[in-house]
Amino acid sequence: GNQIGAAFWQTISGEHGLDGSGVYNGTSDLQLERMNVYFNEASGNWFVPRAVLVDLEPGTMDAVRAVGR
Repeated sequence: GNQIGAAFWQTISGEHGLDGSGVYNGTSDLQLERMNVYFNEASGNWFVPRAVLVDLEPGTMDAVRAVGR
């Protein structure tokens, strides 16, 4: 389940022009238009997901940590 959640956030981040660390690198105002639906802006074009899924099983945690590296 959490691997699906991680894939969801990776897809949504890409669609909104965010890199793996949450920095906006997009080229379209349309990408920023509804950014607050999924993300909160932390500081200067750096966005964090509004929800985080957690599974304490070690293998799943390692797989999710590897996303964006």
